[in-house]
Amino acid sequence: MKILLKMAGWIDALNIAVGKTVTWLILIVALISAGNAVMRKFFSLSSNAWLELQWYLFGAIFLLAAGYTFLRNEHVRVDVLSQKLPERVQVWIEMFGVVFFLMPAACLVFWLSIPFFWESYVLHELSSNTEGLIRWPAKLLIPVGFGLLILAGVSHLVKCVGFLRGACSNPMRVSDGKSDEEALVEDILAQQQASQPAESVRGR
Repeated sequence: MKILLKMAGWIDALNIAVGKTVTWLILIVALISAGNAVMRKFFSLSSNAWLELQWYLFGAIFLLAAGYTFLRNEHVRVDVLSQKLPERVQVWIEMFGVVFFLMPAACLVFWLSIPFFWESYVLHELSSNTEGLIRWPAKLLIPVGFGLLILAGVSHLVKCVGFLRGACSNPMRVSDGKSDEEALVEDILAQQQASQPAESVRGR
């Protein structure tokens, strides 16, 4: 059990690293969206490449952060009835849902998306739009995203078993920590504060 929980910790660390990195894509997408809108409104200029990049990044946010969202228990869970049951019963229901619903669906999409991506990569598929981007990076996001979700599901199952055996805390408990948005704002403010002393030194 200790080895499995350690493995789950490695999986969680991977999803956390990916999730925190993807958080920055939200800011990048907002800037690109605003830039596209300004160029189109005031200069009558538009680019399919920039529009498609915006769509690719939207897809990256939702696909790559799926495992992280599941890890943080921030996914949609219809638990109107189960939340009234004892904690151990809730965990058993959770394990049933992961084994018979989440994992089969995620594994099926992962398996079918690999040839879907590989064909696009081999053929160097391009967008049908003028000045559009290559397609395979966007299609690669599908198996990568669902692969991370599968790993998160495995980690979740291990921790559920660990909880039932008294080896770890309940993985279904929602974290009371800061949200990703709050953490992102704090990171930006910390970077600004760190750059201010350097600028003041250069000014001297």
